[in-house]
Order: sequence, then structure tokens, then C-alpha cells
Amino acid sequence: MEYLQHRLDNGLEVLVECNPQAYTSAFGFFVRTGARDETQEVGGVSHFLEHMVFKGTPNRSAAQVNLELDEMGSSSNARTGEESTIYHASVLPEFQTPVVDLLSDLMRPSLRKEDFETEKQVIIEEIKMYDDQPPYGGYERIMAEFFGDHPLGHSVLGTVETVSALTPEGMLDYFEQRYCPSNICFAGAGNVDFEKLVEDLERCCGHWKKFAPGRSKAKAEYRKGFVSMHKPNSHQQYILQLAEGPSSEEEIRYATSVMSAIIGDDSGSRLYWEFLDSGLAESAGMGAYDYQGSGSIMTYICCAPEEAQSNLERLTRLQRQVREEGITQKELDLAKRKIESHIVLASERTNNRMFSIGSQWLCEQPYKTVAEIAATYESLTLDQINEALNAYPLDENMTLVVGPRDDLAPAP
Repeated sequence: MEYLQHRLDNGLEVLVECNPQAYTSAFGFFVRTGARDETQEVGGVSHFLEHMVFKGTPNRSAAQVNLELDEMGSSSNARTGEESTIYHASVLPEFQTPVVDLLSDLMRPSLRKEDFETEKQVIIEEIKMYDDQPPYGGYERIMAEFFGDHPLGHSVLGTVETVSALTPEGMLDYFEQRYCPSNICFAGAGNVDFEKLVEDLERCCGHWKKFAPGRSKAKAEYRKGFVSMHKPNSHQQYILQLAEGPSSEEEIRYATSVMSAIIGDDSGSRLYWEFLDSGLAESAGMGAYDYQGSGSIMTYICCAPEEAQSNLERLTRLQRQVREEGITQKELDLAKRKIESHIVLASERTNNRMFSIGSQWLCEQPYKTVAEIAATYESLTLDQINEALNAYPLDENMTLVVGPRDDLAPAP
């Protein structure tokens, strides 16, 4: 295993973990752009642009893009989030050059007006479909309530109103601001010919115009409160909570991640025994999400409406109890073992290693091997976990309830 990196003259980073023993190769363009980089007037443009990338380039039609991906037998996809847009594909090693050619070409799409209007309707239908699915837009609502005016509160999909108002000119302007080489990383993992890869990327991407887009990393002013979304046709009640968490720049994020697993993992956690094993909820969990400059810890419960009020109160008692009494060494040992096993098992897929490399770049973090990441978690002490509990009190949060009940109240 060898980690290699190269920077093109225009600023494009090339980061690859080469493993000659691997049977596959995974590649992806990681663009440091997402919902947090949008203004309110162009809400949803990052996700919309992700769709438009696959509608064709000056060199390929949309049909040709799909055909070539199929002919390579690739496993490919794209995703847009609060901070990034990622285009990726996994192939057999012999298709390295063709897939690099194709992915590079996609990064300079045609953005044709006729495709724009057609895809706009697709996006609007996607927004409406998502609003019809439980918890009925609850994630977007609680993000907006919790982050307030901070750009992390922007919806990734946007709204029907903002997407309807988008123009081809507005999208092109956004593209030219964000899709510059210094704002893009090309990550790879697996059986990769690095020398040939750099040669191909120089040929395909070396002419891209160089400039610096920038991003505000100001810390959010987190908001607390209780909000209800009444959905009378829902058969279940959903409880979502967001509390402050560490940013991607803070080392305490590792302890917070372990703390979240101890309290809210899908098996053997405090929430599991309190709500799932007891039959009081259908699902319950917790996860820490770190962003540049800010972070959050999300807790969720899905339960029968008649259990919702008592579950809210039960959850608050559990959060206060765990902060007062702390985590036990047995819980810490179990959580570390599960996390480290997951890291090692996941690393056997080249696609996961590619995502790890690209994600580290997105957060402006130095490269870490699988062993180094596992060792970071292994080194955590009980004092560090309890420090995270005290630094980020879970009962001080924004709570959103979604479902048929309109009489729920905050826990005392």
C-alpha cells in the first residue's frame, strides 16, 4: 500500500492510495461545494447542478455518458450534501484511463437550456416526493431551525420556489465560481497506475482555469427550542433533536463520535436498551456530524403516537443521567471495538478508501491510513469521552416533533 499525491499547475489535487493487490480501482472528483455555499436566491443549485452534469458535455450526450459507464461495467453515482458534491465510479483496473476521461469530461458539462427546463421539473418532483415521505421534510426543518441564518441551515434540495426561480445563467455563474481546480480533488484507491493517472489528468484537466472561490467557516449561532410539524395522516410520531457538536477541525470530534455510538448505536447502546429492546419505539439512534467551523449531534426516535410524550420525557432523563453519571469503561471498550472493526472491514472495499481520502481533503485534514484512524479511536480514554459529554450537553437542543399529534410539549 502506498499513498501518492500530485498537484497540477492549476491547483487540482490528485490523491491516491495505491494497492497493487486490489482487484478493482475507485475514482472520484470531490468538489468543495454544497448547500452552505449557496445564497438564498439560488437554494438547491448545487444539487440541481449535480443532475445537469449527467445531461451531457460538449463531447458526449447523456446517452453516451450512460452507455460508456455501462460498457465499463462500472459502479457509479453522485451525491450532494451541505459541504460537497462528489462524482465517483469503481471499475476494473483496465478501465482506468476511460473512466478518468469520462469523469473529467463530466466536470465540464454543457448545461444546455433545453435540458435545464426538463431537469428542473425532475428536481421539483423530487422535492415533493421527499416532502411526502416520513418524517416529511423534518430534517430540512430542524436544520433550518437549529442553524438559523447560518448557511448550514440551507436545504440541499432547495424548495419548489427557489428551484423554480433558477435560471441557466444563474447556474452557469455558480458553476464558474465553484468548479475551479483549486476547489476540486481527484481521489483514487485500489489497483491504480499513478503515473498514468497523473498523465491522463494533466491531459484532461490541465487546461481548467485557475482561481480561488473561498468559503465562510464562521461558527454557527446554534438555536434551541421546540417545534411541532402537524402531519395528521402520519401513522407514527417522529422526534428529532440537534445539539451542538464539534467542528471537523477539532480533535474532540473523535471522542464525540464514540460518545454518540455509546448512547445511540443501533445495537447495544443506551437508546437501544431504553427504547428498542423495551418496545417503546420502532427506531432510535444518534450520530455526530462535523462540518467546517461548526458541528451537530442528531438524535432521533420513531414511535407510536401514544408513546411520544412519555418517550420525549424518557429521552431527556436519559440525556441528563448520562451527563451526570458519565460513561463506563465497559461501554467505551465495546464502542471502540465496534468502531475499529467497522473501519477495518470497510477498508477492504476500494470505494470506501477512496471516499475516506476524498473526505479528509474536503475537511482540510491530513491523510491517515486505516491503521492510524483505528489507533486514534483506540487511544481515547474515559476522561476524554466524558469531557465530550460535558462540552456538548445533549439535553440543550432544538427538538422537532413530526406526526399526527399536535399536543406534544417539551420535557420538563
